[in-house]
Amino acid sequence: MNSEKQSRQWAHGADMVVAQLEAQGVKQVFGIPGAKIDKVFDSLLDSSIDIIPVRHEANAAFMAAAVGRLTGKAGVAMVTSGPGCSNLITGIATANSEGDPVVALGGAVKRADKAKLVHQSMDTVAMFSPVTKYAVEVNSPEAIAEVVSNAFRAAEQGRPGSSFVSLPQDIVDQPTSGAILPASGPALMGPAPESAINDVAKLIESAKNPIILLGLMASQPANSAALRRLLEKSRIPVTSTYQAAGAVNQEHFTRFAGRVGLFNNQAGDRLLHLADLIICIGYSPVEYEPSMWNSGDATLVHIDVLPAYEERRYVPDLELVGDIAETLNLLANRIDHTLELSPRASEILVDRQHQRDLLDRRGASLNQFALHPLRIVRAMQDIVNSDVTLTVDMGSFHIWIARYLYSFRARQVMISNGQQTMGVALPWAIGAWLVNPGRKVVSVSGDGGFLQSSMELETAVRLNANVLHIIWVDNAYNMVAIQEEKKYQRLSGVEFGPVDFKAYADAFGAKGFAVESADALEPTLRAAMDVDGPAVVAIPVDYSDNPLLMGQLHLSQIL
Repeated sequence: MNSEKQSRQWAHGADMVVAQLEAQGVKQVFGIPGAKIDKVFDSLLDSSIDIIPVRHEANAAFMAAAVGRLTGKAGVAMVTSGPGCSNLITGIATANSEGDPVVALGGAVKRADKAKLVHQSMDTVAMFSPVTKYAVEVNSPEAIAEVVSNAFRAAEQGRPGSSFVSLPQDIVDQPTSGAILPASGPALMGPAPESAINDVAKLIESAKNPIILLGLMASQPANSAALRRLLEKSRIPVTSTYQAAGAVNQEHFTRFAGRVGLFNNQAGDRLLHLADLIICIGYSPVEYEPSMWNSGDATLVHIDVLPAYEERRYVPDLELVGDIAETLNLLANRIDHTLELSPRASEILVDRQHQRDLLDRRGASLNQFALHPLRIVRAMQDIVNSDVTLTVDMGSFHIWIARYLYSFRARQVMISNGQQTMGVALPWAIGAWLVNPGRKVVSVSGDGGFLQSSMELETAVRLNANVLHIIWVDNAYNMVAIQEEKKYQRLSGVEFGPVDFKAYADAFGAKGFAVESADALEPTLRAAMDVDGPAVVAIPVDYSDNPLLMGQLHLSQIL
Protein backbone atom coordinates (compact mmCIF):
# COMPACT_ATOMS: atom_id res chain seq x y z
CA MET A 1 0.00 0.00 0.00
CA ASN A 2 1.23 3.53 -0.79
CA SER A 3 2.27 5.04 2.55
CA GLU A 4 0.58 8.31 1.61
CA LYS A 5 -2.76 6.47 1.57
CA GLN A 6 -2.34 5.06 5.08
CA SER A 7 -4.71 6.57 7.64
CA ARG A 8 -3.29 8.34 10.68
CA GLN A 9 -4.42 10.51 13.56
CA TRP A 10 -4.06 14.29 13.21
CA ALA A 11 -3.99 16.60 16.23
CA HIS A 12 -5.87 19.21 14.25
CA GLY A 13 -7.71 19.29 10.97
CA ALA A 14 -5.38 22.15 10.05
CA ASP A 15 -2.42 19.75 10.11
CA MET A 16 -4.21 17.55 7.60
CA VAL A 17 -4.97 20.54 5.36
CA VAL A 18 -1.28 21.47 5.33
CA ALA A 19 -0.15 17.88 4.73
CA GLN A 20 -2.51 17.69 1.74
CA LEU A 21 -1.06 20.96 0.39
CA GLU A 22 2.45 19.50 0.74
CA ALA A 23 1.33 16.38 -1.12
CA GLN A 24 0.16 18.64 -3.95
CA GLY A 25 3.66 20.13 -4.21
CA VAL A 26 2.66 23.58 -2.95
CA LYS A 27 5.71 25.75 -2.32
CA GLN A 28 4.10 28.90 -0.94
CA VAL A 29 0.77 30.14 0.37
CA PHE A 30 -0.24 33.77 -0.13
CA GLY A 31 -2.68 35.30 2.32
CA ILE A 32 -3.71 37.10 5.48
CA PRO A 33 -4.54 35.18 8.69
CA GLY A 34 -7.48 35.69 11.02
CA ALA A 35 -9.16 33.96 13.93
CA LYS A 36 -11.15 31.48 11.82
CA ILE A 37 -8.15 30.25 9.80
CA ASP A 38 -5.15 30.99 12.03
CA LYS A 39 -4.71 27.34 13.05
CA VAL A 40 -3.87 26.49 9.42
CA PHE A 41 -1.33 29.32 9.36
CA ASP A 42 0.12 27.94 12.60
CA SER A 43 0.39 24.45 11.08
CA LEU A 44 2.21 25.88 8.06
CA LEU A 45 5.11 26.81 10.36
CA ASP A 46 5.88 23.10 10.75
CA SER A 47 5.77 22.41 7.01
CA SER A 48 7.96 22.90 3.96
CA ILE A 49 5.61 25.59 2.64
CA ASP A 50 6.55 29.28 2.77
CA ILE A 51 3.98 31.74 4.10
CA ILE A 52 3.82 34.96 2.04
CA PRO A 53 1.77 37.52 3.99
CA VAL A 54 0.19 40.04 1.62
CA ARG A 55 -1.41 43.44 2.20
CA HIS A 56 -4.79 42.76 0.56
CA GLU A 57 -6.57 39.47 -0.06
CA ALA A 58 -7.24 40.07 -3.77
CA ASN A 59 -3.51 40.40 -4.29
CA ALA A 60 -2.99 36.98 -2.68
CA ALA A 61 -5.15 35.54 -5.47
CA PHE A 62 -3.26 37.52 -8.14
CA MET A 63 0.11 36.24 -6.87
CA ALA A 64 -1.22 32.68 -6.74
CA ALA A 65 -2.57 33.10 -10.28
CA ALA A 66 0.86 34.05 -11.61
CA VAL A 67 2.31 30.91 -10.01
CA GLY A 68 -0.47 28.88 -11.59
CA ARG A 69 -0.14 30.33 -15.08
CA LEU A 70 3.64 29.96 -15.21
CA THR A 71 3.92 26.49 -13.65
CA GLY A 72 0.63 24.80 -14.55
CA LYS A 73 0.29 23.83 -10.86
CA ALA A 74 -2.32 25.72 -8.86
CA GLY A 75 -1.10 28.57 -6.72
CA VAL A 76 -2.69 28.84 -3.28
CA ALA A 77 -4.30 31.80 -1.52
CA MET A 78 -5.58 31.54 2.05
CA VAL A 79 -7.67 34.10 3.93
CA THR A 80 -9.91 34.39 6.95
CA SER A 81 -13.68 34.43 7.08
CA GLY A 82 -16.13 37.19 6.14
CA PRO A 83 -14.42 40.18 4.48
CA GLY A 84 -11.26 38.15 4.08
CA CYS A 85 -13.19 35.96 1.65
CA SER A 86 -15.17 38.75 0.03
CA ASN A 87 -11.97 40.71 -0.61
CA LEU A 88 -10.60 37.60 -2.33
CA ILE A 89 -13.41 37.29 -4.87
CA THR A 90 -12.06 39.74 -7.48
CA GLY A 91 -8.75 37.90 -7.66
CA ILE A 92 -10.42 34.49 -7.85
CA ALA A 93 -12.87 35.62 -10.54
CA THR A 94 -9.98 37.07 -12.54
CA ALA A 95 -8.02 33.82 -12.33
CA ASN A 96 -11.03 31.85 -13.47
CA SER A 97 -11.61 34.09 -16.50
CA GLU A 98 -7.92 34.15 -17.41
CA GLY A 99 -7.51 30.36 -17.18
CA ASP A 100 -5.06 30.51 -14.27
CA PRO A 101 -5.14 27.55 -11.83
CA VAL A 102 -5.67 28.78 -8.27
CA VAL A 103 -6.92 27.08 -5.10
CA ALA A 104 -8.33 29.45 -2.47
CA LEU A 105 -8.84 28.39 1.14
CA GLY A 106 -11.18 30.55 3.21
CA GLY A 107 -11.92 30.42 6.90
CA ALA A 108 -15.51 30.18 8.10
CA VAL A 109 -17.38 30.33 11.38
CA LYS A 110 -17.96 27.11 13.29
CA ARG A 111 -20.62 24.88 11.79
CA ALA A 112 -22.78 25.34 14.90
CA ASP A 113 -22.76 29.11 14.31
CA LYS A 114 -23.77 29.04 10.64
CA ALA A 115 -27.41 29.97 11.39
CA LYS A 116 -26.57 32.57 14.04
CA LEU A 117 -25.95 36.29 13.72
CA VAL A 118 -22.22 36.09 14.45
CA HIS A 119 -19.52 38.33 13.06
CA GLN A 120 -17.78 37.37 9.80
CA SER A 121 -20.47 34.88 8.86
CA MET A 122 -21.10 34.70 5.11
CA ASP A 123 -22.32 32.00 2.73
CA THR A 124 -18.98 32.02 0.93
CA VAL A 125 -19.62 28.89 -1.12
CA ALA A 126 -22.66 30.60 -2.65
CA MET A 127 -20.53 33.70 -3.26
CA PHE A 128 -17.69 31.86 -4.96
CA SER A 129 -19.70 29.29 -6.94
CA PRO A 130 -20.47 31.62 -9.91
CA VAL A 131 -16.81 32.62 -10.34
CA THR A 132 -14.99 29.31 -9.82
CA LYS A 133 -14.88 25.84 -11.31
CA TYR A 134 -15.36 24.27 -7.87
CA ALA A 135 -16.60 25.70 -4.56
CA VAL A 136 -17.17 23.41 -1.58
CA GLU A 137 -17.28 23.67 2.21
CA VAL A 138 -15.64 20.90 4.20
CA ASN A 139 -18.51 19.62 6.37
CA SER A 140 -16.63 16.77 8.06
CA PRO A 141 -13.01 16.54 9.23
CA GLU A 142 -12.69 13.18 7.46
CA ALA A 143 -13.44 14.92 4.13
CA ILE A 144 -10.52 17.36 4.28
CA ALA A 145 -8.14 15.46 2.01
CA GLU A 146 -10.82 14.63 -0.54
CA VAL A 147 -12.15 18.17 -0.84
CA VAL A 148 -8.71 19.80 -1.06
CA SER A 149 -7.44 17.21 -3.55
CA ASN A 150 -10.49 17.70 -5.78
CA ALA A 151 -10.03 21.47 -5.59
CA PHE A 152 -6.60 21.06 -7.18
CA ARG A 153 -7.91 18.65 -9.81
CA ALA A 154 -10.68 21.05 -10.79
CA ALA A 155 -8.34 24.05 -10.92
CA GLU A 156 -5.66 22.34 -13.03
CA GLN A 157 -7.58 20.11 -15.42
CA GLY A 158 -9.18 21.05 -18.74
CA ARG A 159 -9.13 24.80 -19.18
CA PRO A 160 -7.57 25.81 -15.85
CA GLY A 161 -9.33 28.11 -13.41
CA SER A 162 -10.01 28.66 -9.75
CA SER A 163 -11.35 26.56 -6.86
CA PHE A 164 -12.56 27.62 -3.44
CA VAL A 165 -12.62 25.56 -0.24
CA SER A 166 -14.41 26.83 2.85
CA LEU A 167 -12.86 25.62 6.11
CA PRO A 168 -15.09 26.08 9.20
CA GLN A 169 -13.13 26.92 12.33
CA ASP A 170 -14.15 23.79 14.21
CA ILE A 171 -13.06 21.60 11.26
CA VAL A 172 -9.49 22.92 11.34
CA ASP A 173 -9.24 23.16 15.15
CA GLN A 174 -10.44 19.71 16.23
CA PRO A 175 -8.61 16.37 15.90
CA THR A 176 -9.30 14.08 12.99
CA SER A 177 -8.05 10.94 11.32
CA GLY A 178 -7.57 10.08 7.70
CA ALA A 179 -5.13 9.54 4.86
CA ILE A 180 -3.43 12.09 2.65
CA LEU A 181 -4.20 11.61 -1.02
CA PRO A 182 -1.27 11.63 -3.45
CA ALA A 183 -1.23 14.41 -6.01
CA SER A 184 -2.55 13.29 -9.35
CA GLY A 185 -0.70 14.17 -12.52
CA PRO A 186 -2.46 15.82 -15.43
CA ALA A 187 -5.24 13.73 -16.85
CA LEU A 188 -3.83 12.25 -20.03
CA MET A 189 -5.84 13.04 -23.13
CA GLY A 190 -5.30 11.70 -26.56
CA PRO A 191 -5.51 13.75 -29.73
CA ALA A 192 -8.78 14.53 -31.46
CA PRO A 193 -10.16 11.72 -33.66
CA GLU A 194 -8.06 11.02 -36.74
CA SER A 195 -11.02 11.38 -39.10
CA ALA A 196 -11.75 14.88 -37.80
CA ILE A 197 -8.08 15.85 -38.12
CA ASN A 198 -8.12 14.63 -41.71
CA ASP A 199 -11.22 16.74 -42.38
CA VAL A 200 -9.49 19.86 -41.10
CA ALA A 201 -6.39 19.09 -43.17
CA LYS A 202 -8.61 18.96 -46.28
CA LEU A 203 -10.15 22.31 -45.36
CA ILE A 204 -6.66 23.81 -45.06
CA GLU A 205 -5.67 22.37 -48.43
CA SER A 206 -8.63 23.96 -50.22
CA ALA A 207 -8.72 27.29 -48.35
CA LYS A 208 -7.68 30.49 -50.14
CA ASN A 209 -7.46 32.76 -47.10
CA PRO A 210 -7.11 30.66 -43.94
CA ILE A 211 -6.04 32.21 -40.65
CA ILE A 212 -5.27 30.82 -37.20
CA LEU A 213 -6.65 32.62 -34.13
CA LEU A 214 -4.74 31.72 -30.97
CA GLY A 215 -6.22 31.86 -27.49
CA LEU A 216 -4.80 31.47 -24.01
CA MET A 217 -4.36 27.67 -24.13
CA ALA A 218 -2.19 27.98 -27.23
CA SER A 219 0.44 29.72 -25.11
CA GLN A 220 1.01 26.71 -22.85
CA PRO A 221 4.61 25.70 -23.63
CA ALA A 222 3.83 22.24 -25.07
CA ASN A 223 1.01 23.63 -27.19
CA SER A 224 3.16 26.52 -28.38
CA ALA A 225 5.90 24.13 -29.50
CA ALA A 226 3.40 22.03 -31.49
CA LEU A 227 1.86 25.17 -32.95
CA ARG A 228 5.21 26.28 -34.27
CA ARG A 229 5.60 23.00 -36.14
CA LEU A 230 2.16 23.46 -37.70
CA LEU A 231 3.06 27.00 -38.76
CA GLU A 232 6.35 25.82 -40.29
CA LYS A 233 4.52 23.17 -42.34
CA SER A 234 1.56 25.32 -43.42
CA ARG A 235 2.76 28.96 -43.37
CA ILE A 236 -0.80 29.98 -42.50
CA PRO A 237 -1.12 33.57 -41.24
CA VAL A 238 -1.82 33.82 -37.53
CA THR A 239 -3.22 36.30 -35.06
CA SER A 240 -3.79 35.97 -31.33
CA THR A 241 -5.71 37.29 -28.39
CA TYR A 242 -3.79 39.27 -25.81
CA GLN A 243 -3.56 36.21 -23.53
CA ALA A 244 -1.73 34.17 -26.18
CA ALA A 245 1.23 36.57 -26.30
CA GLY A 246 4.51 34.83 -27.12
CA ALA A 247 3.02 31.70 -28.65
CA VAL A 248 4.34 32.60 -32.13
CA ASN A 249 8.08 32.32 -32.64
CA GLN A 250 10.34 34.74 -34.49
CA GLU A 251 10.67 32.47 -37.54
CA HIS A 252 6.96 32.94 -38.30
CA PHE A 253 6.90 36.64 -37.47
CA THR A 254 6.40 37.80 -41.05
CA ARG A 255 3.03 35.99 -41.10
CA PHE A 256 2.01 37.08 -37.60
CA ALA A 257 -0.66 39.78 -37.89
CA GLY A 258 -0.32 40.86 -34.27
CA ARG A 259 -2.73 40.63 -31.37
CA VAL A 260 -6.43 41.42 -31.47
CA GLY A 261 -8.78 42.53 -28.74
CA LEU A 262 -11.21 45.21 -27.56
CA PHE A 263 -11.50 47.17 -30.83
CA ASN A 264 -11.74 45.25 -34.12
CA ASN A 265 -9.43 47.41 -36.20
CA GLN A 266 -6.12 45.54 -36.31
CA ALA A 267 -4.32 43.67 -39.09
CA GLY A 268 -5.45 40.43 -37.47
CA ASP A 269 -9.05 41.62 -37.60
CA ARG A 270 -8.72 42.40 -41.31
CA LEU A 271 -7.38 38.91 -42.01
CA LEU A 272 -10.19 37.39 -39.94
CA HIS A 273 -12.77 39.31 -41.97
CA LEU A 274 -11.06 38.23 -45.20
CA ALA A 275 -10.82 34.57 -44.20
CA ASP A 276 -12.66 31.64 -45.70
CA LEU A 277 -11.30 29.36 -42.93
CA ILE A 278 -10.66 30.36 -39.31
CA ILE A 279 -8.90 27.84 -37.05
CA CYS A 280 -9.25 28.77 -33.36
CA ILE A 281 -6.66 27.11 -31.13
CA GLY A 282 -7.08 27.18 -27.35
CA TYR A 283 -9.52 30.08 -27.65
CA SER A 284 -12.39 31.06 -25.36
CA PRO A 285 -14.95 33.75 -26.23
CA VAL A 286 -14.12 35.55 -22.97
CA GLU A 287 -10.78 36.55 -24.52
CA TYR A 288 -12.24 38.44 -27.49
CA GLU A 289 -15.95 38.62 -28.22
CA PRO A 290 -16.75 36.57 -31.38
CA SER A 291 -19.13 39.22 -32.73
CA MET A 292 -16.10 41.52 -33.03
CA TRP A 293 -14.20 39.26 -35.43
CA ASN A 294 -16.47 36.56 -36.87
CA SER A 295 -18.48 37.76 -39.89
CA GLY A 296 -20.04 34.31 -40.25
CA ASP A 297 -18.71 33.86 -43.80
CA ALA A 298 -15.78 31.59 -42.91
CA THR A 299 -15.70 27.92 -42.01
CA LEU A 300 -14.92 27.81 -38.29
CA VAL A 301 -12.72 25.15 -36.64
CA HIS A 302 -12.35 24.87 -32.86
CA ILE A 303 -9.26 23.09 -31.44
CA ASP A 304 -9.18 22.84 -27.65
CA VAL A 305 -9.28 20.54 -24.64
CA LEU A 306 -12.98 21.30 -24.25
CA PRO A 307 -15.87 21.55 -26.68
CA ALA A 308 -16.71 25.08 -27.75
CA TYR A 309 -18.82 27.29 -25.53
CA GLU A 310 -21.27 28.11 -28.26
CA GLU A 311 -22.91 31.45 -28.80
CA ARG A 312 -24.62 33.07 -31.74
CA ARG A 313 -21.36 34.12 -33.41
CA TYR A 314 -19.26 31.16 -32.30
CA VAL A 315 -20.73 27.92 -33.65
CA PRO A 316 -17.84 25.82 -35.02
CA ASP A 317 -18.31 23.74 -38.16
CA LEU A 318 -15.69 21.28 -36.89
CA GLU A 319 -14.29 20.65 -33.42
CA LEU A 320 -11.02 18.89 -32.61
CA VAL A 321 -11.34 18.17 -28.90
CA GLY A 322 -8.43 16.52 -27.12
CA ASP A 323 -4.83 17.17 -26.20
CA ILE A 324 -3.97 20.34 -28.13
CA ALA A 325 -0.28 19.56 -28.71
CA GLU A 326 -0.94 16.02 -29.92
CA THR A 327 -3.76 17.21 -32.16
CA LEU A 328 -1.59 19.95 -33.70
CA ASN A 329 1.28 17.54 -34.28
CA LEU A 330 -1.00 15.10 -36.13
CA LEU A 331 -2.52 17.95 -38.12
CA ALA A 332 0.95 19.15 -39.09
CA ASN A 333 1.72 15.65 -40.37
CA ARG A 334 -1.24 15.95 -42.75
CA ILE A 335 0.00 19.22 -44.29
CA ASP A 336 2.03 18.61 -47.45
CA HIS A 337 2.28 22.09 -48.94
CA THR A 338 2.70 25.64 -47.71
CA LEU A 339 0.07 28.29 -48.29
CA GLU A 340 0.55 30.80 -51.07
CA LEU A 341 -0.81 34.07 -49.73
CA SER A 342 -3.54 35.84 -51.66
CA PRO A 343 -2.65 39.38 -52.80
CA ARG A 344 -4.96 40.95 -50.20
CA ALA A 345 -3.60 38.85 -47.31
CA SER A 346 -0.06 39.59 -48.43
CA GLU A 347 -0.82 43.31 -48.53
CA ILE A 348 -2.18 43.25 -44.96
CA LEU A 349 0.86 41.38 -43.61
CA VAL A 350 3.37 43.54 -45.49
CA ASP A 351 1.71 46.66 -44.11
CA ARG A 352 1.81 45.19 -40.59
CA GLN A 353 5.54 44.49 -40.98
CA HIS A 354 6.07 48.01 -42.31
CA GLN A 355 4.41 49.45 -39.21
CA ARG A 356 6.63 47.34 -36.95
CA ASP A 357 9.72 48.55 -38.81
CA LEU A 358 8.48 52.13 -38.64
CA LEU A 359 8.10 51.97 -34.87
CA ASP A 360 11.51 50.35 -34.50
CA ARG A 361 13.24 53.01 -36.61
CA ARG A 362 11.37 56.12 -35.58
CA GLY A 363 9.67 55.46 -32.24
CA ALA A 364 12.52 57.06 -30.31
CA SER A 365 12.09 60.31 -32.27
CA LEU A 366 8.79 61.14 -30.54
CA ASN A 367 10.25 63.84 -28.31
CA GLN A 368 7.26 65.57 -26.74
CA PHE A 369 7.00 65.61 -22.97
CA ALA A 370 4.83 64.18 -21.46
CA LEU A 371 5.81 61.19 -23.56
CA HIS A 372 3.90 59.61 -26.42
CA PRO A 373 2.77 56.01 -25.66
CA LEU A 374 4.72 54.68 -28.66
CA ARG A 375 7.94 56.24 -27.36
CA ILE A 376 7.45 54.39 -24.08
CA VAL A 377 6.59 51.12 -25.84
CA ARG A 378 9.69 51.44 -28.00
CA ALA A 379 11.87 52.01 -24.92
CA MET A 380 10.24 49.08 -23.10
CA GLN A 381 10.92 46.80 -26.07
CA ASP A 382 14.65 47.36 -25.52
CA ILE A 383 14.53 46.19 -21.89
CA VAL A 384 12.01 43.34 -22.25
CA ASN A 385 14.34 40.78 -23.76
CA SER A 386 13.74 37.04 -23.83
CA ASP A 387 14.96 36.65 -20.24
CA VAL A 388 12.47 39.16 -18.83
CA THR A 389 8.87 38.41 -17.85
CA LEU A 390 6.34 41.22 -18.37
CA THR A 391 3.09 41.64 -16.45
CA VAL A 392 0.57 44.18 -17.74
CA ASP A 393 -2.24 45.90 -15.85
CA MET A 394 -5.50 47.19 -17.31
CA GLY A 395 -5.75 50.65 -18.87
CA SER A 396 -5.38 52.37 -22.21
CA PHE A 397 -1.61 51.82 -21.95
CA HIS A 398 -2.29 48.08 -22.11
CA ILE A 399 -3.74 48.48 -25.64
CA TRP A 400 -0.59 50.25 -26.83
CA ILE A 401 1.56 47.50 -25.30
CA ALA A 402 -0.61 44.61 -26.53
CA ARG A 403 -0.55 45.96 -30.08
CA TYR A 404 3.03 47.13 -30.44
CA LEU A 405 5.31 45.30 -27.98
CA TYR A 406 6.15 41.83 -29.23
CA SER A 407 7.50 38.69 -27.55
CA PHE A 408 8.60 35.26 -28.72
CA ARG A 409 8.51 33.22 -25.50
CA ALA A 410 5.30 31.50 -24.48
CA ARG A 411 3.80 33.10 -21.39
CA GLN A 412 6.50 35.76 -21.30
CA VAL A 413 3.73 38.35 -21.11
CA MET A 414 0.76 38.25 -18.73
CA ILE A 415 -2.22 40.43 -19.69
CA SER A 416 -5.72 40.49 -18.21
CA ASN A 417 -8.48 40.62 -20.80
CA GLY A 418 -11.17 38.34 -19.40
CA GLN A 419 -12.23 40.44 -16.42
CA GLN A 420 -9.94 43.34 -17.44
CA THR A 421 -9.01 43.74 -13.78
CA MET A 422 -7.10 46.77 -12.57
CA GLY A 423 -4.26 46.30 -10.09
CA VAL A 424 -3.06 42.88 -11.27
CA ALA A 425 0.38 43.78 -12.59
CA LEU A 426 2.43 44.24 -9.41
CA PRO A 427 1.11 41.18 -7.52
CA TRP A 428 1.40 39.12 -10.72
CA ALA A 429 5.03 40.25 -10.95
CA ILE A 430 5.77 39.16 -7.38
CA GLY A 431 4.25 35.74 -8.05
CA ALA A 432 6.17 35.43 -11.33
CA TRP A 433 9.44 36.30 -9.62
CA LEU A 434 8.86 33.64 -6.94
CA VAL A 435 8.45 31.04 -9.70
CA ASN A 436 11.83 31.99 -11.17
CA PRO A 437 13.89 34.23 -8.84
CA GLY A 438 16.73 34.33 -11.37
CA ARG A 439 14.60 36.13 -13.95
CA LYS A 440 13.91 39.86 -13.88
CA VAL A 441 10.22 40.79 -13.94
CA VAL A 442 8.91 44.07 -15.35
CA SER A 443 5.37 45.08 -14.46
CA VAL A 444 3.53 48.05 -15.88
CA SER A 445 0.39 49.91 -14.91
CA GLY A 446 -1.29 53.25 -15.10
CA ASP A 447 -1.29 55.46 -12.03
CA GLY A 448 -4.92 54.47 -11.35
CA GLY A 449 -4.27 50.75 -11.46
CA PHE A 450 -1.02 51.02 -9.51
CA LEU A 451 -2.70 52.55 -6.48
CA GLN A 452 -5.17 49.67 -6.33
CA SER A 453 -2.39 47.23 -5.36
CA SER A 454 0.62 49.45 -4.60
CA MET A 455 0.59 48.34 -0.96
CA GLU A 456 2.29 45.17 -2.23
CA LEU A 457 5.48 47.18 -2.74
CA GLU A 458 6.06 46.33 0.91
CA THR A 459 5.71 42.64 0.06
CA ALA A 460 8.17 43.03 -2.83
CA VAL A 461 10.66 44.81 -0.56
CA ARG A 462 10.26 42.20 2.20
CA LEU A 463 10.99 39.43 -0.33
CA ASN A 464 13.65 41.50 -2.13
CA ALA A 465 11.85 40.58 -5.34
CA ASN A 466 13.77 41.61 -8.46
CA VAL A 467 10.81 43.51 -9.91
CA LEU A 468 10.74 46.78 -11.85
CA HIS A 469 7.35 48.45 -11.90
CA ILE A 470 6.71 51.09 -14.57
CA ILE A 471 3.87 53.59 -14.04
CA TRP A 472 2.35 55.52 -16.95
CA VAL A 473 1.23 58.72 -15.25
CA ASP A 474 -1.63 60.93 -16.47
CA ASN A 475 -3.74 61.52 -13.31
CA ALA A 476 -6.83 59.87 -14.78
CA TYR A 477 -8.63 56.60 -15.43
CA ASN A 478 -7.83 57.05 -19.09
CA MET A 479 -9.21 53.79 -20.45
CA VAL A 480 -12.63 54.91 -19.24
CA ALA A 481 -12.00 58.48 -20.33
CA ILE A 482 -11.48 57.69 -24.02
CA GLN A 483 -14.68 55.67 -24.14
CA GLU A 484 -16.70 58.33 -22.30
CA GLU A 485 -15.39 61.00 -24.64
CA LYS A 486 -16.39 58.96 -27.68
CA LYS A 487 -19.87 58.17 -26.35
CA TYR A 488 -20.82 61.38 -24.53
CA GLN A 489 -18.25 64.02 -25.62
CA ARG A 490 -17.50 64.78 -21.96
CA LEU A 491 -15.87 63.10 -18.97
CA SER A 492 -17.26 61.94 -15.65
CA GLY A 493 -15.51 60.49 -12.61
CA VAL A 494 -12.17 59.78 -14.26
CA GLU A 495 -9.80 62.45 -12.92
CA PHE A 496 -7.75 62.34 -9.72
CA GLY A 497 -4.80 64.14 -8.16
CA PRO A 498 -1.06 63.66 -8.63
CA VAL A 499 1.24 61.49 -6.51
CA ASP A 500 5.01 61.75 -6.10
CA PHE A 501 5.65 58.15 -7.06
CA LYS A 502 9.41 58.38 -6.57
CA ALA A 503 8.92 59.44 -2.95
CA TYR A 504 6.13 56.87 -2.58
CA ALA A 505 8.43 54.04 -3.71
CA ASP A 506 11.28 55.26 -1.53
CA ALA A 507 8.94 55.31 1.49
CA PHE A 508 8.35 51.57 1.05
CA GLY A 509 12.07 50.88 0.80
CA ALA A 510 12.01 50.38 -2.97
CA LYS A 511 14.18 52.43 -5.32
CA GLY A 512 12.14 55.21 -6.92
CA PHE A 513 12.80 56.93 -10.25
CA ALA A 514 10.96 59.70 -12.08
CA VAL A 515 11.42 60.49 -15.78
CA GLU A 516 11.56 64.29 -16.01
CA SER A 517 12.35 64.81 -19.69
CA ALA A 518 12.06 62.96 -22.99
CA ASP A 519 15.83 62.46 -23.17
CA ALA A 520 15.85 60.89 -19.71
CA LEU A 521 13.49 58.02 -20.60
CA GLU A 522 15.91 55.38 -21.85
CA PRO A 523 18.75 56.13 -19.36
CA THR A 524 16.28 56.06 -16.47
CA LEU A 525 14.81 52.73 -17.55
CA ARG A 526 18.29 51.23 -17.89
CA ALA A 527 19.26 52.49 -14.42
CA ALA A 528 16.07 51.06 -12.94
CA MET A 529 16.68 47.71 -14.66
CA ASP A 530 20.11 47.58 -13.02
CA VAL A 531 18.58 47.70 -9.53
CA ASP A 532 18.78 44.31 -7.82
CA GLY A 533 15.47 44.40 -6.03
CA PRO A 534 12.21 46.33 -6.22
CA ALA A 535 12.25 49.55 -8.26
CA VAL A 536 9.57 51.92 -9.54
CA VAL A 537 9.74 54.30 -12.50
CA ALA A 538 7.10 56.99 -13.02
CA ILE A 539 6.73 58.18 -16.63
CA PRO A 540 4.41 61.07 -17.58
CA VAL A 541 2.40 60.06 -20.65
CA ASP A 542 0.57 62.12 -23.25
CA TYR A 543 -2.56 60.20 -24.27
CA SER A 544 -3.84 62.73 -26.79
CA ASP A 545 -3.57 60.14 -29.59
CA ASN A 546 -5.71 57.60 -27.72
CA PRO A 547 -8.82 58.27 -29.85
CA LEU A 548 -6.86 56.86 -32.79
CA LEU A 549 -6.89 53.46 -31.06
CA MET A 550 -10.58 53.16 -31.86
CA GLY A 551 -10.11 53.78 -35.58
CA GLN A 552 -7.95 52.38 -38.35
CA LEU A 553 -4.76 53.69 -36.81
CA HIS A 554 -1.75 53.59 -39.09
CA LEU A 555 1.54 54.50 -37.44
CA SER A 556 2.41 56.75 -40.36
CA GLN A 557 -0.21 59.09 -38.86
CA ILE A 558 2.04 59.51 -35.84
CA LEU A 559 5.62 58.62 -36.77
